[in-house]
Amino acid sequence: MDQPPRENRDIVLDSINEGVFTVDLDWRITAFNQAAEQITGVDRADAIGSPCWEVFRCNLCEGDCPLRQTRQTGRPVINATAQIVTDAGEGIPIRLSTALLKDRTGEIIGGVETFQDLTQIEQLRKELESRYTFSDIVGRSDAMRSVFEIIPQIAESNSTVLIEGDSGTGKELFARAIHNLSPRKDKPFVAINCGALPDTLLESELFGHKAGAFTDARKDKPGRFALADGGTIFLDEIGDVSPAMQVRLLRVLQERRVEPLGGVESIPVDVRVIAATNKNLPELVQNGTFREDLFYRIRVVHLKLPSLAQRREDIPLLVEHLIARFNRLQGKDIAGVSDEVLARLMEHDFPGNVRELENIIEQAFVLCRGGVIEPHHLPPELRAGTSGDNPPSRPTTLLAMEKILIDAALKRHGGNRKRAAVDLGIDASTLYRKIKALEIETPTRDGRTRR
Repeated sequence: MDQPPRENRDIVLDSINEGVFTVDLDWRITAFNQAAEQITGVDRADAIGSPCWEVFRCNLCEGDCPLRQTRQTGRPVINATAQIVTDAGEGIPIRLSTALLKDRTGEIIGGVETFQDLTQIEQLRKELESRYTFSDIVGRSDAMRSVFEIIPQIAESNSTVLIEGDSGTGKELFARAIHNLSPRKDKPFVAINCGALPDTLLESELFGHKAGAFTDARKDKPGRFALADGGTIFLDEIGDVSPAMQVRLLRVLQERRVEPLGGVESIPVDVRVIAATNKNLPELVQNGTFREDLFYRIRVVHLKLPSLAQRREDIPLLVEHLIARFNRLQGKDIAGVSDEVLARLMEHDFPGNVRELENIIEQAFVLCRGGVIEPHHLPPELRAGTSGDNPPSRPTTLLAMEKILIDAALKRHGGNRKRAAVDLGIDASTLYRKIKALEIETPTRDGRTRR
């Protein structure tokens, strides 16, 4: 005996791993499969006949309902991301797609939505992200991992730190990471750019002033050192400080006391000092423009940050991190960059380092109206060759990018092919084939043998 059509439909829907539900023209649920029950925690009997927003409880239901979009435009929504609240009150990330539901004559009778629980995928993503992030700093290269390893040790001490690195390498992020891991983490972190202020203003900002110390000084004002008491003060671009200010800073570092402008008494301060510069301080010392005694005072612990050109294998990870961040900030759902864009980013020298990459991705977000960032969304200097511009100085190819990533993974794992393959997310056999095809020089040892 043949089964009724509704039972046939339910059997078909229940065989699908993704959640599926259909609605009529009044937005009432007409079908609700087994996977939908499992994901939402709502029984089919309770779901059918109810308004979809009461059952599905998605963050897009009120303002930007995908099913409503499909009804209005006639176009399906594909792979949108959202969050639902289960019957137990648990938030679950999902990926969904919608389409119109038509009868045999082609007349629209409702809509259908499929959705997939992304909880496990999100957990894996966070696990991977946690392996390669450190207090908002992203990196998987050897250069970054070596920095990650010593930051906790630096944080434990109370010594003054000098962070050296080119502009845009994230010196303040590292300073904050040191503070957040230190015993001072519950006290203030106070930052000041020493190169952005003239001496008179910088002196007032650092040490404070008393009422009447100068015109418009109507009341006492504490300086940054006093505000950072018990915590950490970050002196950025210390290489730009004048010789006169260097003398005052040296005295504060030696005595741990500050004297406000117009004051007659010095005030004790308990601060950890982290300084940063993009200048070559030893060269400035040799030239006589930076005091040698101050240099040794601030360079008790030295942290040298690599440029982005020195850690190219981090670029794909940084791009993914920045896209996720701008998606959250701008309410967009850009999936990523095209292969050609990633290849061009891998070949770029990035004189502005991570800050430059961040600006490139932010500009692309403004221009991108689709789901993937393409070459025409990039700045002109990275669009070379796409519209009559001069070609790039080096060939921009996926093979070149692939070679860089494989070589870096092999170095990370001491030549161990299997571990490198796992790190890259490919089979070991695929890695062997690519090593041969790309003529990659591998270490003499394979990372498994010990001497």
